[in-house]
Amino acid sequence: MEVRMADHMGMCFGVKDAITMALGLTQRGPVTILGDLVHNDDVVAELEDAGATRAHGRADVQTRTVLLTAHGTARRVKLQLQQDGYEVHDAACPLVHRVHQAIDKLLAEGRHPVIIGQAGHVEVRGLVGDLDAYTIVGRVGDLEALEGRARLGVVAQTTQPLEKVLELVAALRQRFPSADVRFIDTVCQPTKDRQESLRRLVAECDLVIVVGGPESNNSRKLTELARRLGRPAYQVANAAELRPEWFQDVQTVGLTAGTSTPDHVISQVKAQLESMRVHECGRVS
Repeated sequence: MEVRMADHMGMCFGVKDAITMALGLTQRGPVTILGDLVHNDDVVAELEDAGATRAHGRADVQTRTVLLTAHGTARRVKLQLQQDGYEVHDAACPLVHRVHQAIDKLLAEGRHPVIIGQAGHVEVRGLVGDLDAYTIVGRVGDLEALEGRARLGVVAQTTQPLEKVLELVAALRQRFPSADVRFIDTVCQPTKDRQESLRRLVAECDLVIVVGGPESNNSRKLTELARRLGRPAYQVANAAELRPEWFQDVQTVGLTAGTSTPDHVISQVKAQLESMRVHECGRVS
């Protein structure tokens, strides 16, 4: 099989900077990461091997030094940790910080904050953690909760598909034509680049493999996009998850990866794909 790779794929600068910060802190002494620094098991294992421990909440923190994740954290959480005497380091991506700043701007204008994204996702939890009132919208049906709101300010989780975000904003304006709606596009550029690159890739292949951990929202969205564009698509965390039966009668495979996937994992998946042989009967081994 021929393997064609997306021209934008894999780790973004925000994830790389977060990993560099974490590894640097482990060289100084014990450090606790509040949650998963990034949604990738290989990275998590690397950090654990370097001596970093993970905590699911403040009550689990066992070291003086605490690192906040690349997904962003509510200011309330950060302030409480500092008041409790911890040395706090923030690995949040600058593009996630931009979403927090956009919400602050919309609040200053007297608007009710609307976050287009996945409820419960760690980034979204960080965005709403400082808000007393907000609405999370993941589908058109969620718009009903905005009934009666006169001034709305809309942002998006950084890894949401831009097409979906724009469709929901249009639906919001159509549903409430008299409302004053301001939308700030906060989908990050690396996410946009990978989505546009995938659109080009699907035109050249029979099937798409997306490399990304099961908790990676942007990897999942790439998989969903490939399927919407008419290509079979599978998301794998590593080469061991590839299944030969996926590739029967497949001549060209498109390969892409989410923004938290290390280069060496992508290379291993690519090598495994290239090692497969298509027999004349269409079976793969």
